[in-house]
Amino acid sequence: QVQLVESGGGLVQAGGSLRLSCAASRRAFSTYAMGWFRQAPGKERECVATIAWSGGSTYYADSVKGRFTISRDNAKNTVYLQMNSLKPEDTAVYYCAARSGSYYYTGVDDYHYWGQGTQVTVSE
Repeated sequence: QVQLVESGGGLVQAGGSLRLSCAASRRAFSTYAMGWFRQAPGKERECVATIAWSGGSTYYADSVKGRFTISRDNAKNTVYLQMNSLKPEDTAVYYCAARSGSYYYTGVDDYHYWGQGTQVTVSE
């Protein structure tokens, strides 16, 4: 079992930045692929960015490429999402997800463990 705790959400003006963190409870964190997903009201949960266990491979949704960066610190059992140039359409609850495996996975159903979510609100 893996427990994930997100932090770093909040309210920011358009053009601003936030950094989300996700701390994992499991010692074998370095063997887990990690992902950030988001869900806006009335919309399906969507993949934002994912990272392989080694950190060497990443994936970004087209809507966030060039603005968001996913990274991980396996020594701290933590994955990060640096979000720059935020837009109102980035407003959503952001979820951290984990699964065992060496690849980076992009589907909601690919992940076995989820955090409780953190709200990100971007104002005009």
